[in-house]
Amino acid sequence: MIRIARAIALSLIFLGLLISLPIWSQDHMQHEHSGMSMPTDGPSDALRLKWRLESEGNHHLIGFFVVLGGAFILAQDVLKKRFSAVRYVWPACFLLSGLFVLAYSDTELWPFGPKPWIQGTITNPEVIQHKVFALLLLAVGLVELARARGRLEKWSGWVFPVLATTGSALLLFHSHRAGMRGPNHMAVMARINSEHFNYAALGFGIGLTGALAEVKTRWHTLFAKLSPALMMVLGVLLMFYSEQP
Repeated sequence: MIRIARAIALSLIFLGLLISLPIWSQDHMQHEHSGMSMPTDGPSDALRLKWRLESEGNHHLIGFFVVLGGAFILAQDVLKKRFSAVRYVWPACFLLSGLFVLAYSDTELWPFGPKPWIQGTITNPEVIQHKVFALLLLAVGLVELARARGRLEKWSGWVFPVLATTGSALLLFHSHRAGMRGPNHMAVMARINSEHFNYAALGFGIGLTGALAEVKTRWHTLFAKLSPALMMVLGVLLMFYSEQP
């Protein structure tokens, strides 16, 4: 319990440092574009609202799964003594997240919308990015599920840190249609970029501590607890994601 508390405390300190980083960037962006006129054409207010609610809801649900996964990683050493199947829970969280993003992240595509799935995906960079994120989540879930069943060699422990780092790097280049049109569009985009920067920074922290947990050093146990603690922090931030200016 002391090690878990220490990991959570360190993660909160790390979070405080991360949150302070985007402030200058956000203020600079708003100042730089304060004199620009805002586009008034494009999607209707009702469609923009629909996009915003869907996007926020998707982030909140994924955040819940990330918090749940991190919590079970932290607790599994204790819980698996009584419930051996608990080791499958956190891989299942990533599998469910990946399936959800793959199917529901872009509702303008079939079967929820009129656009053909393949054509609507390959012609929209934002949709492509969503599907790549879904594949990364599914890959983590499948690999960790196989590890929990004892089907993979020890090297497979590096897969999660590598994929976490890869996903975090992609977040730095993630495009987002919300806020591109309508009132306060620059403030909305600044907020979205700031939030995604926080997610990317935490993702790098998760990947780094996860990798260090695979190296047998005196800090091995601490890093093994710090990585899922950072996952929980990331999940909480996702659950509070907002596209309001």
